[in-house]
Amino acid sequence: MSELAKLKQDLVAAVKELEEEKVLELSETALRVGMEPLELLETINEGMLLVGQLYENKTYFIADLIMAGLIFKEVLGLEEMTKLFYSKNKKKMGRIVLGTVQGDLHDIGKDIFRGLAETNNFEVIDIGVDVPKEAFVKKVREQKPEIVGMSGILTYTVDAMKEVVDALKEAGLRDQVKVIIGGGHLTDKTCSYIGADAFANDAFDGVKICLQWIKSSQGEH
Repeated sequence: MSELAKLKQDLVAAVKELEEEKVLELSETALRVGMEPLELLETINEGMLLVGQLYENKTYFIADLIMAGLIFKEVLGLEEMTKLFYSKNKKKMGRIVLGTVQGDLHDIGKDIFRGLAETNNFEVIDIGVDVPKEAFVKKVREQKPEIVGMSGILTYTVDAMKEVVDALKEAGLRDQVKVIIGGGHLTDKTCSYIGADAFANDAFDGVKICLQWIKSSQGEH
């Protein structure tokens, strides 16, 4: 096994076990020996998905999810990552208005999506948690984003997401934006019911979809 392959394996395990110091130490080592920053984030994300599974089967609790989110943010904050990703000269890919829908106070998935989107040069306008449909409409009208992102961990947020899409239609804004929804419970069926353009059960997949949309709109393939 190569050094990088071993580092990746160790990193996934350390994230899964929520070993904060070890994750940071391994991340710094990985960057030093040549791992690309996006590959590092994909590796961290593999561990995050395992944490999510442990939460789903009730081995982990909400405090563990929060801890995983904090570890992720710390990796994003490493000097090598900020140097590469937050250059002021980088052209923005596009703009995303992002929020957790009304009735849900969870911000972990949203924050991870935001971090990944920003590292891919999106400008993200984060309007917080428990956001009513009127606030989404107001912000879309003000900011004119290409994409609206809605997050919700709880199953009953499906109806709140649908209400936002319906409100965008009523305001005459729906055709001007792509809508992506995120949450572990979402499926093709719920996505269709909500009226979104796409859904993602994982922040990394969500950002990949957004990148594809922007590239398609700019005529790239």
